[in-house]
Amino acid sequence: MSEPAIDLVNVTRRFGAKSAVDGVSLTVQRGQVYGLIGPNGAGKTTTFSMMCGYLRPSGGTLRVMGVNPWVDGALKGKLGVLPQDAVLPGGWKVGPLLTYWARLSGLDRPEQEARGSLEKVGLMEAWGVDTHALSHGMAKRAALAQALMGKPPLVLLDEPTAGLDPRIANQVRQVIRELRDQHTTVVVSSHNLQELEQLCDAAAILDRGRLAQAGTMAELTSQTAEFRVQVASGTVIIPELHALPGVTSARMEGETLLHVRFDGQNHKPEEVISRVVGHLLQTGVLILGVSRGHRLEERVLQLT
Repeated sequence: MSEPAIDLVNVTRRFGAKSAVDGVSLTVQRGQVYGLIGPNGAGKTTTFSMMCGYLRPSGGTLRVMGVNPWVDGALKGKLGVLPQDAVLPGGWKVGPLLTYWARLSGLDRPEQEARGSLEKVGLMEAWGVDTHALSHGMAKRAALAQALMGKPPLVLLDEPTAGLDPRIANQVRQVIRELRDQHTTVVVSSHNLQELEQLCDAAAILDRGRLAQAGTMAELTSQTAEFRVQVASGTVIIPELHALPGVTSARMEGETLLHVRFDGQNHKPEEVISRVVGHLLQTGVLILGVSRGHRLEERVLQLT
């Protein structure tokens, strides 16, 4: 197995007497879209900043793309970053500014890199626009374009869709999906849990500087262990469901929601779901839908 894109082992970061990050260990595999989740003050931004090399850990070990990220030049060409509050410098037009940055990064054909990145984020019309004249959404996408220049194998995005209108936010999410398709590793720090549930392969939930839980999205949302059935009409006979292979528990949540847990180690989820739904239909129960696991938001609220 190849070396992880990011590996934190018992990482701590203190500011004076306060520990913003306290003994966090997590691993981001290459090619994953990985989420950093947690309330304000959880340590997300500090962890993000250490991954970028902006901050050095007070303790523990941190490797990013096989190197120490705070060593000057160690991540050149390997990392693209979109900070949460990225501000474009004034006195520039967007295209020339990106071209200048591409040249500073030592990229071949810097203007072509700048144009290609702007096209990727849907902002080619801003090539000749003054940076101070950009809307919030346009400025965010221009900063994202900078992070994507040179096709770095690792991209770190802090709140990439915050404050964007739904159409532009959807466009940014599509860019992240395309990066995954290209086997680029992406770390996304965000408060938008629905967005992260859709985008991420795995995530870490932080709370007050500590790691509350980390795992694949299926593990965090229990998709491999439970599902719910929305009942339209009919009588659900719970003991009969308990007798079905793979079912470990079944109960009604209210009058119309059936909650089923199952043995995901020895039974495939699709087989158990089909078995339960088939039994319900055979006994005259009509259903409106089936959903696996629970929402990521529910899990975060449980842990933080």
